[in-house]
Amino acid sequence: MIKKHIPNLLTCCNLICGCLGIIFLYQGHADWVPYFVWAAAGFDFLDGFAARMLGVSSPIGGELDSLADMVTFGVLPALLVVQLLSGIDPHWLIYGGLTIAVFSALRLAKFNVDTRQTDGFLGLATPANALFFTSIPLLSQDLFGWLKQPYILLAFAVAFSLLMVSEIPFFALKFKAFNWKDNKIRIIAVLISAILLILLQINAIPIIILGYILTSITLHLRKTLT
Repeated sequence: MIKKHIPNLLTCCNLICGCLGIIFLYQGHADWVPYFVWAAAGFDFLDGFAARMLGVSSPIGGELDSLADMVTFGVLPALLVVQLLSGIDPHWLIYGGLTIAVFSALRLAKFNVDTRQTDGFLGLATPANALFFTSIPLLSQDLFGWLKQPYILLAFAVAFSLLMVSEIPFFALKFKAFNWKDNKIRIIAVLISAILLILLQINAIPIIILGYILTSITLHLRKTLT
């Protein structure tokens, strides 16, 4: 049946986007990288959605999805950060950007065997991490020039890498029912994100991701302390 191959085809489109992003990055077109990651994120959403809608989920599909995510949301942002760290001293610190690739691999391997991550995530998801770092080439210098400073960028790379393998619960934008009570946080997050994207466009992405992280950590701390 053709329909059973549709989710895997979408996953392969995710992988192709990651490969193209790497090619364009090393051809000197870092400003193209965000577009490939955005497209890949769309395919990453659609492959799971298609698998559920068509009733053709499979273990192979899950493994293929992780392999594609490793390239697009692990290797690609890591290589971009390595390039962005080119001005750091000592020069060998540029390879600190590779922590993103290493911890993305750990995160994806953990996700594949962790049965607790059904309605949400334990640790920052690799697409959110990749969206944050790959948006940097297009960010306004006036607003985010500080983020492009090598030592600050390296600190973010290490911090986000640790967040990916943490036990902190992060809510997922999965709507199993469309009622306010069960989806209050998700609906508010989507609305605020939409408003920020309209007002700030590409500059909204790091703000949205940082807000998502802070909200998830705050909810976790509130739950832990009560």
